[in-house]
Amino acid sequence: MSSSSSASSSLVLAQKAVKQLRVEASVRRIKVSQAAAELKTFCLQNAHKDPLLMGVPSSDNPFRPPKSCAIL
Repeated sequence: MSSSSSASSSLVLAQKAVKQLRVEASVRRIKVSQAAAELKTFCLQNAHKDPLLMGVPSSDNPFRPPKSCAIL
């Protein structure tokens, strides 16, 4: 009985592998050069909205250092 259960589990694993391979084979692919060009275009078009490139105004920055206060 052990050999039939291991055979059936091997069959199930093989079926899952085939299903996964079919899914991966059906994925639409594009050339790396095309993907890189599209990514570059997207980055250039959206650079003005990127706070890492443009900075954050201090009034909008929740992580700015607190102002010190001195009592004389």
